[in-house]
Amino acid sequence: MSGNAFSLKDIGDIQNDVLDEISQAGSLQVLEELRVRWLGRKGIVQDYLKNLGTLSKEERPVAGKVINELKDAVKTALEVSANGFQASETIRRLNDEKIDITLPGVRRNFGRIHPITKAMASILEIFIELGFSVKEGPEIETEYYNFEALNIPENHPARDMQDTFYVNGGWVLRTHTSPIQIRVMENNPPPLRFIAPGKAFRSDPPDASHTPMFHQVEGLFVDEGVHFGHLKYILDVFAKKMFGEKVRLRFRPSFFPFTEPSAEVDISCIICKGKGCRVCSRTGWLEILGAGMVDPEVFKAVDIDSERYTGFAFGMGIERIAMLKYGINDIRLFFENDKRFLDQF
Repeated sequence: MSGNAFSLKDIGDIQNDVLDEISQAGSLQVLEELRVRWLGRKGIVQDYLKNLGTLSKEERPVAGKVINELKDAVKTALEVSANGFQASETIRRLNDEKIDITLPGVRRNFGRIHPITKAMASILEIFIELGFSVKEGPEIETEYYNFEALNIPENHPARDMQDTFYVNGGWVLRTHTSPIQIRVMENNPPPLRFIAPGKAFRSDPPDASHTPMFHQVEGLFVDEGVHFGHLKYILDVFAKKMFGEKVRLRFRPSFFPFTEPSAEVDISCIICKGKGCRVCSRTGWLEILGAGMVDPEVFKAVDIDSERYTGFAFGMGIERIAMLKYGINDIRLFFENDKRFLDQF
């Protein structure tokens, strides 16, 4: 039609034809072809507009209106048909991807914090609230830091091969985290108040209460005027926060080379409330840690004046605390990675 005159009747007749053609289109591709043919830059409607000049002055306004009506009608018809195809495609895709909600779901397994990690975090939180900082040190130590600086002489039974893993060249796997205390005191003057968590190693055969590798938290408080009453207060606060406000403490005389006086610390049985049961061997008490006042020989090894400063130290096994807190009767369960056990926490 380009370049040729047309009449208003031409437009009226062709509108019905194109709308029928659009309604019968079988795909989005066909609709796109019709859109280009009728509404494109070189389409039929644009051609009509270019040929308005061939009409008389009186016909042009009427023809322009009719052409625009044709344009709108074609555009609307194309959009309606396209929406119909898209809706049908969406329904088809949903039918293909539908989920049978009557089938059993797939349960997602969520990880849990290991009970040793939970116990360690609780202990650290309590002592940090009490003003203690946290210090760490190497797991492979010299005999000096692991024994001698802690007042454990060469002939002490703890240095026997049955208790300690020795490494060539005078090195050992640390048997406790106490060497951290020596390293900190060597490089920092009092006052000192910190805890030292980490792994420790002893050549114990595995049984219900021993493993070759275990976890410890040891604490040290050094300042002027520190006495045993301060130690009892700190440990009493710890025990009540860890095991409940009704728990009681008992101190029994003991011996440790690096503290004097020394004590084993018990709590009233958290199972029977101190009345006596199988868990506490009918005594009403459960041992949780060892403690005491720092021996002057230890201060001497790190050049701290024992006439001016005093201090206390304590140490506990994390596994022991976790066993008491969570009612676990065999330490080996922590390391067997049995999911049935770990899922309880």
